Amino acid sequence: MKKLILTLIFILLPTQAMAARGAVSAADPRAAAAGQAMLRQGGTAADAALAMMLALSVVEPQSSGIGGGGFFVYHDAASGQPATIDGREKAPAATREDRFLQPNGQVMPFREAFVGGHSVGVPGNISLAAKAHAKWGKLKWATLFQPAIALAENGYVVTPRLAGTIAQMAPLWGKMEATKAIYFQDGRPKAAGDVIRNPALAQTLREIARKGPKAFYSGRIAREISHAVTHAPENAVPMTLADIAAYEAKERPPVCVTYRVYKLCGMGPPSSGATTVFQILGMVERFDLKAMGKDDPKAWHVIAEAMLLAYADREKYLGDADFVSVPVSGLLDKGYIASRSAMISETSSLSHYEAGTPPGAQPRTAALSGEVHGTTHFVAVDGSGNVATMTSTIEGPFGSQLVAAGMALNNELTDFSLAPMKDGAPVANRPQPGKRPVSSMSPTIVYDQTGKPIFAVGAAGGKRIIMQVTKTLIAHLDWGLNAQEAIAAPNLWFSNDGLLVESGTPLAARAAELAKFGRPVFENPIMPSKANAAERTAKGWVGAADPRSDGVGLSE
Repeated sequence: MKKLILTLIFILLPTQAMAARGAVSAADPRAAAAGQAMLRQGGTAADAALAMMLALSVVEPQSSGIGGGGFFVYHDAASGQPATIDGREKAPAATREDRFLQPNGQVMPFREAFVGGHSVGVPGNISLAAKAHAKWGKLKWATLFQPAIALAENGYVVTPRLAGTIAQMAPLWGKMEATKAIYFQDGRPKAAGDVIRNPALAQTLREIARKGPKAFYSGRIAREISHAVTHAPENAVPMTLADIAAYEAKERPPVCVTYRVYKLCGMGPPSSGATTVFQILGMVERFDLKAMGKDDPKAWHVIAEAMLLAYADREKYLGDADFVSVPVSGLLDKGYIASRSAMISETSSLSHYEAGTPPGAQPRTAALSGEVHGTTHFVAVDGSGNVATMTSTIEGPFGSQLVAAGMALNNELTDFSLAPMKDGAPVANRPQPGKRPVSSMSPTIVYDQTGKPIFAVGAAGGKRIIMQVTKTLIAHLDWGLNAQEAIAAPNLWFSNDGLLVESGTPLAARAAELAKFGRPVFENPIMPSKANAAERTAKGWVGAADPRSDGVGLSE
């Protein structure tokens, strides 16, 4: 018990931390404490972010971890420039375009598609961490692992949120003995208040800390990943040691735009996040959202119209740019966005929302991807002004449900369009060997007129990530809400039947007024939301976390 108490070294501060030179924010207080500890040891924002990623691998295994991947956006104070790293998972060499089709040619039910081996992509987070640490880290590589190792070895208390997810997914674990060994107790799923110890994950983390990233992509750990996928109790498919050894995270050019007086930068393909967020912002820029205010249904109508138009483009054009042509510059072209914005009326909704034809776009067939509501986000800022914002994921709750070397393995390959063809043509986001599936992860940094970073944000929640981030940016930049208030603002989404607004919010109270613009509006009590942010204030940087989550912001 003494070790357990020592492990829980965090202090539960209010969700918005007091201002300080540096700040962190994460979806679990124990992960935020890991980042805070790195800053207090003189680490950079990169060190803090990576320590949080590793700690979340332990305490939030249902959402993210080293068995998955992520996107890393960084402001380097020394150069004054943003940079991005793509740690998205890759499909193994044995992947075929028809991986998720049944013998009759129909798409598998999602339950059949995501459980087991054939949904697992080669994990990218450790390779991402190695690249980020080599470029921007200051502390020793092994130091970043110490909080996560302590949590895995000494144990951590199951939160109600984690307990709920364990109970939800446990019926799928009949044959998943490695998973049950960690998350079951006395023949039952672990409950809130129980303690989880994961010595296998502690060993894995210790090995990577000592030997570096090669320990993950070769040797014992790689063999355990390969075996778990290739010999999975459900949907076993080959993932070879060569597949794992070949993985490399990639530095990609950041995607940057201007919005009003600000510059915003985010992650390019295979993320659809920055492109779609920035399209929405570009389409609403001609409207005076500040004058309308946060409580005006007209403002939310305009945002909803831009959202639906941008998502139509997303479904048609976004993919892995290493495999298909993605017209990023065309989608963000000011003239093209102006033409899309011109379709938005302040008085009525469109009847159809179809993709446009941006400059440079090749003929393309639109198709939906199968992204679900998992993932986590965290932000770190250090005293030198470096800013890290990273979204990390294993896809759905507990990913593929498989565990290897103590880590939950992702189900990212179900982020591909499960049907590889539509209307007789191949879709951009179809499964292919070595390909990275489209993602909605949207880590974003905002700069002021002088080029200084003033805001960093990201979120979890599948395709809703894009809209959560967009809403938070508008609430902060247009409506003047601080980071905490902006995250807490109502969430907006859509379905085939109409718009969905978050129950219990001021927007839900005015749903009838919003519906007068021509689209049915429904209150939705289940709208997963888990955003994290940091903002620069007159007194320093402040971390903020979604009040709907367990997250906290902590000062240095």
